[in-house]
Amino acid sequence: MERGLALELASTIRHDGDGGVADDLDTLDGTKRWLAEAAPVLAEHVTVGVFDAERLAREADEELRLALVALREAVRALFARAVRPGPPSPADAQRLLPLDEALSRINAAAALEPVTPVLEWEVEGPPAVRQQSAHPAPRERLLAALARASVGFLTGPERERLRACTAPRCVRYFLKSHGRQEWCKPSCGNRARAARHYRRQRSADD
Repeated sequence: MERGLALELASTIRHDGDGGVADDLDTLDGTKRWLAEAAPVLAEHVTVGVFDAERLAREADEELRLALVALREAVRALFARAVRPGPPSPADAQRLLPLDEALSRINAAAALEPVTPVLEWEVEGPPAVRQQSAHPAPRERLLAALARASVGFLTGPERERLRACTAPRCVRYFLKSHGRQEWCKPSCGNRARAARHYRRQRSADD
């Protein structure tokens, strides 16, 4: 999960490697697998306090799956807005949430976990502050962490590098790492170049 929680949540919709689109959150089993794989990073991003990400993955239910899907819809709608004037991902370009609804979902999820600053001051050293959760429920803390990561991403400098991959059949968003980058990974670049070559050949033969 090196790309950050917001991109990882958005990337649970992805190319399946066989010409179609895969959805990691389409079923409860898939959601549990995604949460289990993400557990180490999720635990790092949830506000300081006891948070058993692996247990949450095991105990995830349909209610949590639907909440994650709803939050992902909001994130992807805002990603589509962020990449303008470039095209959005084709996976949901025709069914994006309206802006006000996407913002409402993100903000509501971010507010699920009340957080308070706690002042600490060791005998030696300067005073310091840490954030402490006031909410004991792990699923609300998870949703809040994902939403806050999305808020941080969308209001931070990395938003300017966000792009939707333009390769055929790819539905990913990615962070552009150099000036001419058009695709999320080399295999997508190879597929896009092959498609361009095919189109040129067809045009030449007509």
